[in-house]
Amino acid sequence: MKLSNIFKKNRYITVNRNNAPEINELSKPNIPSGMWIKCDRCKKIFYRKDIENNMMTCKECNKHFRIGAWERIKITVDEGSFEEFDKYMTSTNPLDYPGYDEKVNKLKNKTKLNEAVITGKGKIKGNDVIIAVMDPSFMMGSMGSVVGEKITRAVEKATEEKLPIVIFTASGGARMQEGMFSLMQMAKVSAAISRHDKAGLLYITVLTDPTTGGVTASFAMLGDIIISEPGALIGFAGKRVIQQTIKQELPKEFQSAEFLLKKGFIDKIVDRKDMKNVLAILLSLHK
Repeated sequence: MKLSNIFKKNRYITVNRNNAPEINELSKPNIPSGMWIKCDRCKKIFYRKDIENNMMTCKECNKHFRIGAWERIKITVDEGSFEEFDKYMTSTNPLDYPGYDEKVNKLKNKTKLNEAVITGKGKIKGNDVIIAVMDPSFMMGSMGSVVGEKITRAVEKATEEKLPIVIFTASGGARMQEGMFSLMQMAKVSAAISRHDKAGLLYITVLTDPTTGGVTASFAMLGDIIISEPGALIGFAGKRVIQQTIKQELPKEFQSAEFLLKKGFIDKIVDRKDMKNVLAILLSLHK
């Protein structure tokens, strides 16, 4: 196909009931799917490869697009140093929730993940670290029993090996299909982090978009140092729910990383391109 024909619209003639010719034009140009990406903040359209080469951040307004767990590990952990934990751990359906098994299996095929978090051991600029990275593409990173178990085991491994742990959060909260089993993970992970803290070890949380619900209400906000990416949505209940409950209008920037930084809930906002360097400095300072 010639490059000159990529954006060419096709025209064709049809005949209506009165035998009058009508000229119709196909509404969509022949553009390969996924070639372009539109930033929902500045509304500009970019060639996808340019955004990917910029660590999935907008070159105009610095919006940080959501990325998957493996993409996050690739740009954060030293090449060849990552050793994954509990790779094949997968969800069951403890409450026999209708359609849950089918949904999980469909997502496994689509995302090539077994669950909404990847855990393991690696190095960040030579610093040994245990890392857990949540993935919003798998049921919006919702915390079910497997997510809680994998993160708990990672924290316990960090405690056992006397290593710091970094957790990248991205979650819609507790997984409703697992009911109380999901809610129990809040306490389980938090208890493991408490033991890690008592051992005098470092825990860094990196909040990414979105971090909400039970994850925010538990381990996401327990870090010794809490970092966030710019513009991340961080909160517990939804903004509309809060407004309806308290009968007050909330600030426009409410539940944004920038708002939480002003209120002292987080320690620093770090651009994705700088995250590895910042983490490396913090890890080296706390050896």
